Amino acid sequence: MDFSIASILMLDGVTNGAIYALLGLATVLVFTVTRVIFIPQGEFVAYGALTLAMLQTGKIPGTVWLLLIMAALAALMEGVARFRHNGHVGRALKAALKTLIFPAIVSGLSIWAAPQQFSLWIQAALSVAIVTAFGPLVYRVAYQSLESSPPLVLLIVSVGVHFAMTGLGLLFFGAEGFRNPPFWDERFNLGLVAVSGQTVIIFAVSLALIVLLWLYFERSLRGKALRATAVNRTGARLMGISSHSAGQLTFLMAAFIGALSGLLIGPTTTVFYDSGFLIGLKGFVAAVIAGLSSYPGALIGALFVGIVEAFGAFWASAFKEVIVFTIILPVLLVRSLRSGHSDEDH
Repeated sequence: MDFSIASILMLDGVTNGAIYALLGLATVLVFTVTRVIFIPQGEFVAYGALTLAMLQTGKIPGTVWLLLIMAALAALMEGVARFRHNGHVGRALKAALKTLIFPAIVSGLSIWAAPQQFSLWIQAALSVAIVTAFGPLVYRVAYQSLESSPPLVLLIVSVGVHFAMTGLGLLFFGAEGFRNPPFWDERFNLGLVAVSGQTVIIFAVSLALIVLLWLYFERSLRGKALRATAVNRTGARLMGISSHSAGQLTFLMAAFIGALSGLLIGPTTTVFYDSGFLIGLKGFVAAVIAGLSSYPGALIGALFVGIVEAFGAFWASAFKEVIVFTIILPVLLVRSLRSGHSDEDH
């Protein structure tokens, strides 16, 4: 292998690693705040890319109808829960409408805009809005009533949500794959390496989002509330921080990150209805390397996963996925030896 090939592989690995970094950060965020190992994170990626592909054809994406159904179900659950809590019909209706209004607005705009064939950037923004709206609804429908359950129960629910979203993806988008057009169709020569405009956008958006997340958690009141919930859930509740609101906000951010990742990766590879699972798992590997607790660790782990995947595809393309997922074994072994837990501790 000469230097030019190594440079190309390194660039490809770092590019993919930037996507995995976003997914790894989302996985760490969801787990630290809600204790949910969110396996369906990759489905948000696939939904984002495929929703844009449907809008490109002028069709109304099936995700719009699913969004309306989930919003109605979540609004009904929220209204019933509020009525049981205080017995006030007006407050129950207000809570239900609050849950319903944003998904309804996004769905209405999507139904109107889909046949209009707007520019790629407008369609991309609409796709992100559609998928982002799923986040709080998924939490409300599947997780909120179980937030005090053991992590194993939450993991089982995550597996069920994953299979449900994958099956619905097959129903909405079909078995064929889609590849979206690049957002910036330019090429730049950096020495021996040709860098595409899409690669520049991936780096720029990933870096900007990581910086914005850091600023959000360090400077904003809601960000500090999420950090407090992640450190001590009981203490956060005693300080008046709602665990329900923290969970919904966390899933909103995870869905946004997943949708944005889908738009970034869509022009670089063909996305199928079930592609999100493998993509999300690579982000999960990065999160495990970080111990499901460290944001800088997830970033470094994601870049490492991307580079290993790129060089593994060059040397043994048939086993590149095996090579990537094997990384998790020594990490788990080392963490198990360091923890020193015995069976009696559990």
